[in-house]
Amino acid sequence: MGGGRLGLWGSFVSMGKNLYVGNLAYRATDQDLEELFSQHGQVVSARVIIDRETNRSRGFGFVEMSTDEEAQQAMAALDQKDFQGRSLRVSEARERTGRPPSSF
Repeated sequence: MGGGRLGLWGSFVSMGKNLYVGNLAYRATDQDLEELFSQHGQVVSARVIIDRETNRSRGFGFVEMSTDEEAQQAMAALDQKDFQGRSLRVSEARERTGRPPSSF
């Protein structure tokens, strides 16, 4: 199992299966993402990121596909595609880098 990492939701996955989806319409839901990406393969998980303070979409999300090949196909088909009035940005998700803790 070399080369993979724990995924966003705790499962062991290759980073190549995880896609970043940017420029989402604020009304987009997890289900909308899953339906869109399922046209290009099996979706393991789809999540729109929600702001903790406002409880509204932050305009991006992540989709995990079942294989690297399906992820590549979805990325090729959906990057720059119009979805709910916005031009999507789809790319391979990168590992989250550490941020300094915020002070209140």
